[in-house]
Amino acid sequence: MKLKQFFPIIGVAILIYIIIRIEPQRIIEEIKGVNLPLFSVAVFFTFLSLVTQTAKWSVIAKVQGIKIRFLEAFKINIISYFYGFITPAKIGNIIRADYLKKYTGGDLNPGINNFILDKIFDLLSLIAIVVIFSFVFKDIISVNYFYFSLLILAVFITAIIIFKNEERSKNILKVFYRYLIPKKIKERLKDKFYSFYRNLPQKRYYLLFLMINMINWIIIYLSIYFIGLSLGIRISFLIFLAIMPIATLIGYIPITVSGIGTREAVLIGLMSLFAVESTKVLSMSLLNILIGGIIPSIIAIFLIIKIRNKTDGKTNPYYPGA
Repeated sequence: MKLKQFFPIIGVAILIYIIIRIEPQRIIEEIKGVNLPLFSVAVFFTFLSLVTQTAKWSVIAKVQGIKIRFLEAFKINIISYFYGFITPAKIGNIIRADYLKKYTGGDLNPGINNFILDKIFDLLSLIAIVVIFSFVFKDIISVNYFYFSLLILAVFITAIIIFKNEERSKNILKVFYRYLIPKKIKERLKDKFYSFYRNLPQKRYYLLFLMINMINWIIIYLSIYFIGLSLGIRISFLIFLAIMPIATLIGYIPITVSGIGTREAVLIGLMSLFAVESTKVLSMSLLNILIGGIIPSIIAIFLIIKIRNKTDGKTNPYYPGA
């Protein structure tokens, strides 16, 4: 059995271990005492984050020439969100490319390119937030976090600059293409390589993509922040913005499903620097998984079932493979 088959178990095991160490009863009592008005604000921001998540990739789609109504994009986003929630590093979101085929004349490549660009700006905006706020609070969190995040940002931007140029990318990747890529998939990868650069938006849109992604992250963190407030966690939102992106980045390491377990361990460690009890941190994280992961995923499952029942195997714009 390959190691990657154990990855879904790793995160759950870490989370269960943390829950047992803290004691389930204490967590239940913490959640039972939640402030409902503040929690309702968190639910609102969770819904708003689904809107901004749709906006960040649908704007890229429009610049690419993919014409799709926002409501349709929102439905596709909910469905792809489910696949992202149950896979490491949310890689399952790539299912969106299959649902976009209706709007690209049956061509899968524009949807894949949309996913890649969305991921690039998603990570770039997240790293930028880490750099900004880890610098502001470097004396409290650790100056090493700031230097490390700055190094990651520099490497990421350098990679973008290098691979922005098609010829330069071709020269760098040709060694891998010649000697490491199996012959049977070479032509397909070659086609996707050229398709990516054909569908690359103009530079003037990059700042817009980056800003929409940063707004999306801030809204996501506002949702988690109000969950924390509803549980009695009293730290400023600026400090929260210094902590959460670090935990999110650790959660992107593809060893657990949706970062579950590793993210909680990092959050408990970082928030202890501000005297926040581990019980409250874990309760906050569990409630966030509920309203920010499980509930949208349940809605997505109903949408998927509805689409499958409607099509009954026939061609349908939302049915993968249609």
